[in-house]
Amino acid sequence: GWVAALAAAVLPQWRQSSYAGDAIITAVGLHEGLWMSCAAQSTGQVQCRLHDSLLSLDVHIQTSRALMVISLLLGFFGIIVSVVGMKCTKVGEEDPVTKSRIAGAGGVLFFLSGLCTLAAVSLYATQVTYEFFRESTIPINARYEFGSALFVGWGASSLSVLGGSLLCCSCPAKERRGQQYHRQAQPSTARDYV
Repeated sequence: GWVAALAAAVLPQWRQSSYAGDAIITAVGLHEGLWMSCAAQSTGQVQCRLHDSLLSLDVHIQTSRALMVISLLLGFFGIIVSVVGMKCTKVGEEDPVTKSRIAGAGGVLFFLSGLCTLAAVSLYATQVTYEFFRESTIPINARYEFGSALFVGWGASSLSVLGGSLLCCSCPAKERRGQQYHRQAQPSTARDYV
């Protein structure tokens, strides 16, 4: 989930040119992402340009950028905390309850990371949908549709939320803490032989 979120944040295909409408223009395809905008020509040549100014960007792009950076940071720390909380690592090996709680904390970080990715991608998709269906003089084939990075982002958020939920389930309940299970001796019904 974290690797997919990283790929979604870096990819410039958050929105792409729409090929709907009567006059389809296939010579140049435009892609825009959080960090750059690209133009792909039919010859295979791609030219990309970074966004010039942070403050001149639309609010939804700035918000999506911030949410994706927060998501990646939470996921990175979630990986570190989860590795420490795994049963196969030697760190904190003396107390299994504490180790499982550490793994549960990593799960919470993954869950929050997935929610941030989901919020960023959904906010951007909402803006693309609004601009596509808005009444304007721009022809429909000059508008933008969902890009592939949005779908990668939705998949990444699903994986992070699922992985975080599974790690949270590994945290033991308080009443099981320190509880030992001993096998009780059962009375013998057979004769004892000496």
